[in-house]
This record gives sequence, C-alpha cells and structure tokens, in this order.
Amino acid sequence: MDALSDVLHVLRLSGAVFLDAEFTAPWCVTSKSGQPGVGPLGGEHIVFFHWLIEGSCKAQLSNGGDMFEIGAGDLLLMPNDETHVMGSDLKAQPISAESLIKPHADGGMLRIEHGGGGETTRLVCGFLACDKRLSKPVLDALPGMLRVPFGDDPASAWLKSLLRLGAEETLARRPGSDTVLAKLSELLFVEAVRRYSETMPEEQKGWLAGLRDRFVGKVLTLMHQKPGHDWTVDVLAGQVGLSRSALAQRFTELIGQPPMQYLTRWRLTVAAQRLRSDGATIAAVAEHIGYDSEAAFNRAFKREFGMPPAKWRKTLGVEAAGESVAVSSH
Repeated sequence: MDALSDVLHVLRLSGAVFLDAEFTAPWCVTSKSGQPGVGPLGGEHIVFFHWLIEGSCKAQLSNGGDMFEIGAGDLLLMPNDETHVMGSDLKAQPISAESLIKPHADGGMLRIEHGGGGETTRLVCGFLACDKRLSKPVLDALPGMLRVPFGDDPASAWLKSLLRLGAEETLARRPGSDTVLAKLSELLFVEAVRRYSETMPEEQKGWLAGLRDRFVGKVLTLMHQKPGHDWTVDVLAGQVGLSRSALAQRFTELIGQPPMQYLTRWRLTVAAQRLRSDGATIAAVAEHIGYDSEAAFNRAFKREFGMPPAKWRKTLGVEAAGESVAVSSH
C-alpha cells in the first residue's frame, strides 16, 4: 500500500449530500456547512463541497485569496470548511446561504432558490467528516479552496455518477446508506487529492509534494509500509541512495519536519486509528508501531493527542480485548 492510501485509510471519512440549490443571476451568497451534529465534538472535522450541475459562478474564500471560475461539472472543495463567497458577481453584497435554506417540498434534500431571474446556476452541496487529529498530513497540504475540474473523460463520468448516487443515497436513507456514503465520500476525496497533486507547481512544498519526490516519496512509503520497523535516517538514506545529510535536508524542506519526527507522529497516528477501530490491547498496539515499553508509548501518545491511549479509546467507546479501559491517571 502506498503512503497516500495509508493516510486516506486512517481518515475514516463519512459524508452526505444534503442541499440542492438553484440560483439565478445576479446572486451572491456567503456559505459554510454549519452542519448540526458535526463539528469539533469527537474530533470531527468538516470538508465542505459544492458540485455544479448547471451554469457557472465565481467563488472565493471570505478572507481573500484566489478567485475561482467554476463551471458545470466542477467540484469545489473547502478542506477546512472555511467561510466562502459564491455568486455571479462577487462584488455584490452577499446574503447568508443559511438564511435561504428551506425544506424540500417532497421531504428530500434541503433546498435553496434565490436570485434575480437571470442565467441559472444549479449545484448540490455536501460534506465529508473526518478526525482532524488523524488527517493532518493531507489536510495541511491542501489549500483553503480547491477546484477539481471534471471533463468528459471516463474517470470524470464515473465521479459524476458517484455524486449523483450520493445525492440519491442521502435522500433515500435506506439500510446501509451510511456505509455507501462513507465509501463514496472517500472515493470523491481521493480523486480530488489526486487531481490536485498532479497539477501542483514544481516549487510547491508540503506532504503531497514530498510524496511526488522520487527520494522523499520512497522514504514515506517505507515508513508507512513498516511503521514499527527500527528505522534510522542512515537506514532510510541507504534504501533510497542518498547520503544521510542529503536525505534529512530534502525531507525537511519538503515535508516541514525531520524524518524521525515525522515517523514518530505517523506511528502515533496509526496507533490512534487502531485504538478506535479494533479491540487490540494497548500493549499490542504499542508493539505494532515499534515501542518496546508501554509506558514510553503512553507518554508519547499523550504528548501528541493530549490524553493517554486508554482515555482516547474510552472516549470513542471502543472495548479492548481482555483489557480494562479505565482512564489512566498518568
């Protein structure tokens, strides 16, 4: 498994398509997901998206930055659910999209109809939820607003059909819908990240840029394939054919932290994911990621996540096999 797949596996995405909107020019709205029941509780982090079905519009983060021209078939992704402005004319006074939302007449998705009666723009909105504490490598590498163009190629047609299916599943809420929406959300996010990484400028820094680098990318893959291995910078450098100093410099410049610091954080991320998803004992989890001492693992985990592993597991309601999950006092 490659490093990107590893990180996306840890994300444990869930999601839904919840809003159908129709705007007519001139129009301008300010928007943020504001989804009830999701947010900081439980570590949930929201990635908000719009998919344009018809027409076109402009979009920009409320705090500035690049202005995007969005066309039919494009996906607009806000990895950090930042407040943003959309409209036919961004210089107009924006109206809060939340104030325009109404229940759909047939009891389906929420609905917005707004504008001055001119050219029509239709879009559907949705969100992906994940645990930001486990998602930092990818989320920190993405811009505040991301346009993903879908053309007429087979991959784009496939993704458009997935978005339609997501809308249908959100409406129907049949048995198994949560699982279907989680898988659809993950596929959507993976493709958005892939397309963004393929078009990044060469001078771009960050985790995705490191993944693209022939040396750093291989080191990331080695770390992710065997997080519990006794890696050193010397060993990793030998694996990729660089000197120790050259690898350390190249890795730090692209990723923003030294190799061993990154490895420690990735090991603890893997541990946190295992603690929330299966019943392995804390000792077994510690051994899996390369800690000989459970006490040392407890200390490192608390530094990274603000609580010891037993408390982390207890807050998530996961039962450990043959082990008390009482909160540690350390």
